[in-house]
This record gives sequence, C-alpha cells and structure tokens, in this order.
Amino acid sequence: MAKVWLITGSGNGLGRDIAEAALAAGDSVVAGARRIDELKPLVEQYGDQLTPVTFDVRNEQAAKAAVQLALDTYGRLDVLVNNAGYGYFAPFEQMTSEQFRDVVETCFFGVVYSTHAALPVMRRQRSGHIFQISSIGGRIAMPGNSPYHAAKWAVGGFSDSVVAEVAPLGIKVCTLEPGGIRTNWAQRAGENSPEVLPEYEETVGAIYKLLASVRGQSEGDPKRIAALILKLANSQDLPKRLILGRDAETRVKNVESARAAEAEQYRDLTLSTVFPDAPEIPGLVNH
Repeated sequence: MAKVWLITGSGNGLGRDIAEAALAAGDSVVAGARRIDELKPLVEQYGDQLTPVTFDVRNEQAAKAAVQLALDTYGRLDVLVNNAGYGYFAPFEQMTSEQFRDVVETCFFGVVYSTHAALPVMRRQRSGHIFQISSIGGRIAMPGNSPYHAAKWAVGGFSDSVVAEVAPLGIKVCTLEPGGIRTNWAQRAGENSPEVLPEYEETVGAIYKLLASVRGQSEGDPKRIAALILKLANSQDLPKRLILGRDAETRVKNVESARAAEAEQYRDLTLSTVFPDAPEIPGLVNH
C-alpha cells in the first residue's frame, strides 16, 4: 500500500531527495518548506501525489496544521521525516543569544513540535515511522558550532526516550546520524560567520579553514541516504540510532574509545561520590 509522508525542510538538499524518492516509489508526500516555490517542479511532475505547504518548523501551530493537511488530503500519515535544520559557525562568545536560540528552535524544537503533532495520529493508527535527521554532531562536537551540537544532542536524548514510550503502539522512531553529506549545508552554515577574534583563531579559525578545504568533497550521497530511508520506512526492524557514512563511523569509534578511556582513568573520582552502603540499582537514574 502506498504510504503518506510528511517531510520538513524539503525545498532543497537532503529533504528534497527524500521527497523525490518517496514520490518516485508511488507514495504521497506533504512537503514542508519555507519557500514552496522551490517545489514547483515536483508539483508539475507528480500532481496530486505531492502537497506542498509553507512550513516554519519553529511554529508549533504550523506543525499541527501540516499533520492535519496530510489527514485531510490523504486520510492518514505513515511517515514523518524531521529533516529541517541548519548550522551556524562562530565562536560561542561571538554569537548573540538570538542566533543561538534560532538554531536550537529550528533543529530541536522543530523536531519536538512535529513529533508531538504526529503521535496522536500514529497512535490511533497503531502504526507509523518517524525519522529524526540528526547528525554525527549529536554524538561528538567540534569548536565553532555549539548551538547545532546542543540541538542535535538534545534530539538524540529526546528520541531515545520517545522510542521507548511508543514502541508498544506500533510506532517506530529512528534517529539518523550522518557524517558529511554532499549538499550546500556547510556553505550555508558559514555564510554569515563573523571573523573570529584572534584568541579563537587556533580553534574555531582552524575549523573555518578545514570546512573551506573540503567543500564539495563530503562522502555522504544524499540520494543514497534517501533510498535507505525509503527502505527503512518499509521495515519493522529499525535501530534507535543509525550512523550514516564511513567518516561518521570512524569518528564515533574514536571518540567513544577516548571517552571510555577517560572514564576508566577517573573511575576513583566517579566512585568517591557513592554512599558506602548504597545498593546497586541497575537501569535506574535518580537525580
């Protein structure tokens, strides 16, 4: 049976490729974008199979309206892809609170609002797939991108909690964590970056130079990622988190190995905070 998708940030980049993959497979798509004129070629090609909607994910009411549009137009909602997001490169000290907040509103609360709007529908259906397009930046961090990392780490924790809540309801939630993808994401993230203060040249300045040197060379293929998401949307066997890309896999292994080594190095300090007579309570966190 053909599925009904709601995809945020589908005007360009990875979101556009996901929308095209779903449409080519015969599915119906509600495609959210800030500028729906970007979707005109797809509307002309696929007609009623595609419903474009102006969708600013920072607006909770817009998320509810987009879900309702899917129901009114196609009668159900099978797949939600929370793809909308952007980065902003700058030293944290040189950011305004508004710049920081806007990234978090888009990359984290946008996910929260759309997920919250979709869950009642999927709960009644007793089925549905939710894909959170996060990033390897939700597991590791580098200088100069603090609001993006804050948001993506939040997406991972939020989704890990929700997946456990909704699993008995037939709803699948999967957080995808790609490394570099060959889109214009990095270029756009650096468009309004300030000139770094001299004190940050060695750290954030080095990141600026690295990004400029590898622009257009990322190994992640957005069309292959879109094809994988299409495959996962037709599967009942999904991981909670899925790393995408060789670069992402390598960096995660290196960082997690370093974290484990650091934890072992400071284990005495870790255990020094425990009541001597306290029983071990596995799997429970109280704080």
